[in-house]
Amino acid sequence: MEQFFKLKERGTSVGQEARAGLTTFLAMAYIIAVNPALMVIAGVPANAAVTATCIGAGIMTILMGVFANRPLACASGMGINAIVAFSLTALDGGDWHASMAVIFIEGIAILVLVLCGLREAVMDAIPVPLRHAISVGLGLFIAMIGLKDGGIIVASESTMVSLGEVTSPTFIVGLISIIATVILYTMEVPGSLLIGIIIAVIAGIPLGVTAAPNGVVSALDFSSFGAPFQTDANGVMGIAKVITTPILLVYAFSLMMSDFFDTMGTAMAVAKQGDFLNDDGSVEDIKQILVVDSAAAAVGGFCGASSITTFVESSSGAADGGRSGLTSVFTGIFFIIAAFFAPIITVVSSAATCGALVVVGYLMMGDVVDIDWTKITDAFPAFLIIAGIPMTYSISNGIGFGFIAYVLINLATGKAKNIKPLMWVATIAFVVYFLLV
Repeated sequence: MEQFFKLKERGTSVGQEARAGLTTFLAMAYIIAVNPALMVIAGVPANAAVTATCIGAGIMTILMGVFANRPLACASGMGINAIVAFSLTALDGGDWHASMAVIFIEGIAILVLVLCGLREAVMDAIPVPLRHAISVGLGLFIAMIGLKDGGIIVASESTMVSLGEVTSPTFIVGLISIIATVILYTMEVPGSLLIGIIIAVIAGIPLGVTAAPNGVVSALDFSSFGAPFQTDANGVMGIAKVITTPILLVYAFSLMMSDFFDTMGTAMAVAKQGDFLNDDGSVEDIKQILVVDSAAAAVGGFCGASSITTFVESSSGAADGGRSGLTSVFTGIFFIIAAFFAPIITVVSSAATCGALVVVGYLMMGDVVDIDWTKITDAFPAFLIIAGIPMTYSISNGIGFGFIAYVLINLATGKAKNIKPLMWVATIAFVVYFLLV
């Protein structure tokens, strides 16, 4: 284990990796309840949705750890699962098998791009200031997710976002989570992010935020596995329906763009916390990471769990000491165990993870000083990325804003030679993407 995961070389241990793996799992555990709920709306049987969510996440997270040897965890991505539930299934006549076929096809397409070297080449073509901006934007995004989950900020019709109700139980648990995590982190207590989550879970019991489990064991149901190749009531195979329906192929392209750049940003965010981000903003072992992530999207469609992707919450485990793929292996094992004990795992409220995500967001803000704010050709596109990611609640949208601005500004100022060919390709793809979505 020491030799395979290079634990000593990376200054970690089995115990530290196990703790970081549990931190990441708890920060992501909400997906065990949220994703099946959306898949049920799409038409996937409830038990099958839980099994697909947990087993799919577990297997791909373990593969990420073994193949890439980096502390990144995978699960059904938020956003795409909502598209499956509320948009795709309506377009394909209520056939969730076809929806999963769309996910399967876009995953295969991204995998081909990775194996051809295009996805990695696009990352290498991104100017260094924009790479730093992606990290900062992700930090704000992660913090925003944490504050939202903790009820600290809420939606508002008049101001879009406002302060939550300070007397609400969720707000109180979120606040306790932040305070406990910050104090423990300041005192350099090992496992401070995990301990902060546990404290918040306990505090949520008398406040009614930590709900009692509605059972202990849940049965496994693999009936959704192979969804793209299952048939509807008329005997039409899901993948055949997608190939012959232009609008579904357009959706496959749009989802591919989202997956393509979401993972790029997430990998940079986790690399920052896990000490595998180079000085120029490039991510070590990115090829292996992208291969697993791309395959995960296709596996998600195959299992009936929606697109499985690398989770930005992985940064919480990296910030808690995760330095190798062993962190991911532990996280994956916890997901597989959760498939049998989902009712117990889901008592960890999203409010309890608020502190861990806010602290991670704070840690990622450091990259902002590496951007030359006096050079508008780089700084303004960087600003659009930093502002666009949290303000549109989308990694891809924020990156798209920055890419388009970078190309336009350099073109207008006669500095087109600064634009690498693949930046042109990525920018044109973003323009098409924005026109389609």
